[in-house]
Amino acid sequence: MSEKYKTVEGGLYFVSFSVAGWIDLFTRRIYQDFLIENIRFCQEKKGLQLYCYCIMPSHLHWIASLKRGKLNDLLRDYKSYTSKGLISLIGKNPQESRKNWLLDHFRELGNKSPQIQRYQVWKHDNHSFWLESSWMTEQKYNYIHDNPVEAGFVNEPNEWRLSSANPTSPLRVLDM
Repeated sequence: MSEKYKTVEGGLYFVSFSVAGWIDLFTRRIYQDFLIENIRFCQEKKGLQLYCYCIMPSHLHWIASLKRGKLNDLLRDYKSYTSKGLISLIGKNPQESRKNWLLDHFRELGNKSPQIQRYQVWKHDNHSFWLESSWMTEQKYNYIHDNPVEAGFVNEPNEWRLSSANPTSPLRVLDM
């Protein structure tokens, strides 16, 4: 991993990670709920301190830190666990019209991966940027909340259900 994206214990980070091939995977509630359930697990059991987030159809953004340990270790574990779970959910979902296409795509990417894995759901990088100033933190906070607006999904940040900008967000975040 590049030194540029490594995390240190106790740091506050802007993190982005995306589905391999930028596929719009998180368009179905079952996949969204699975991500949320696993973020909650990380908050409750792994010490994830989430300050801001947005789940888009093909990627996630967080402002986060970890109580103990390195955020990259948590991200690695989160992505590993959720990738296996998402493959299972896709395979079992009778409403998934793209089932064969998705599984074939993720299998092909896994075969090409240097890690030699059966499926690759997530891109390998995390793009973790240390937020070293209040200006940087505010800029990333606004960027995260404006993401669904800029993508044309909603008119106002608080209208996106899967964002900390929404007062009825399914995830609780800490105050900045």
